[in-house]
Amino acid sequence: MKARGLASAMLLGALVLSGCGGRAAAPGPTAAANAHPAAGNFKPDDTKLASCHDQSCYEQAFGDLSYYRGPRVALRIFDEKQKFVPAIESGCHRIAHTIGSAALARYRGNVPRAFAEGSSSCWSGYYHGILERAFAGASTKPQFVRIAQHVCEGSYVRRTTYLAYQCVHGLGHGLMLQSGYDLPFALSICDRLPTSWDQTSCTGGVFMENVNGAVKSGYGTRSPWVKASDLVYPCDWVKERYKLYCYLMVTSRVLQANGYDWRATARICARVEPGWRATCFQSYGRDASGSTRQDPAQTLALCRMTGHFAGECLYGAARDMSSNYASPKRAADLCGRAPASAQPRCYFGIGTIVGTLAATTPGRRAACRAVPRHFRRDCLKGSGVAVA
Repeated sequence: MKARGLASAMLLGALVLSGCGGRAAAPGPTAAANAHPAAGNFKPDDTKLASCHDQSCYEQAFGDLSYYRGPRVALRIFDEKQKFVPAIESGCHRIAHTIGSAALARYRGNVPRAFAEGSSSCWSGYYHGILERAFAGASTKPQFVRIAQHVCEGSYVRRTTYLAYQCVHGLGHGLMLQSGYDLPFALSICDRLPTSWDQTSCTGGVFMENVNGAVKSGYGTRSPWVKASDLVYPCDWVKERYKLYCYLMVTSRVLQANGYDWRATARICARVEPGWRATCFQSYGRDASGSTRQDPAQTLALCRMTGHFAGECLYGAARDMSSNYASPKRAADLCGRAPASAQPRCYFGIGTIVGTLAATTPGRRAACRAVPRHFRRDCLKGSGVAVA
């Protein structure tokens, strides 16, 4: 499903980037005056799943389940119905957002409690939904900064890198939505987070939401930070510190605009700024995985179109599959089908996600046993485990 390519963009980055972003100055204290309508609190009603046939109805009905019966019940039913209701499967990320938003309303804004009852279903849309709503009511820059600096703290949220990433990434979505798609303002708040990892991860949510809003956001608002004449924009415009996650999302914008012309997208990646071509092809791989619903054979066929960048494409795809399933098994199937020259990079990609899912060396070693024995070193290296 085409829409799922972007939804799957959970590529973790830990680079320390420097500089300040963009030519436009961040807005002043009234930054949230034109807040996105999605940024408000969830409002329950009596919508029932049995009466639904379209996206907005399913979002409301699952939100009501989460609000009245709790997010664990809503997510269990959601996971089951995705298997045989195409409308739910195709719109699963937005539905999961609403389940998260409703959980936050149920628990009166208690983010750690709402997180504690969530799951990573459909690329962790539940967690993103919570964070999109966390800024509801903020109207000045100091208010945004105060919320952003504290909402992702706490032992539960920081239990694993995977969960911490969902939180900080979700902040980026929330900043864009609550500020009415003011990208420079959102990036300026990311800059105020406590660590370079938090700052960079936050920009991932900003740029993902910018692509969501390129045509329409799903909530009726368009982003002004895209150009029909330059599908790479704003990646070729923002300063160096912001380029990582912008380029990790860029092919979602390109594919959205060119009707999913994969060969044309590969040509665009081959022509971006020299230092960011590999990153662009990692984005391509993530979208290849998402658009094929993580089908290894179809994903591999799309990666072959990238020529000598196939290793980066497979790296991005393997990370996507590992993230979506919170497991390396599907990605290991992909890597096993890859050309021999690209396999080490592919299995290394699996390891980078294993390292976020398992906090301990024994846990990472156990997870990497899902890959063939002679590639376990690559998986372990990717996870951060020292190997002789």
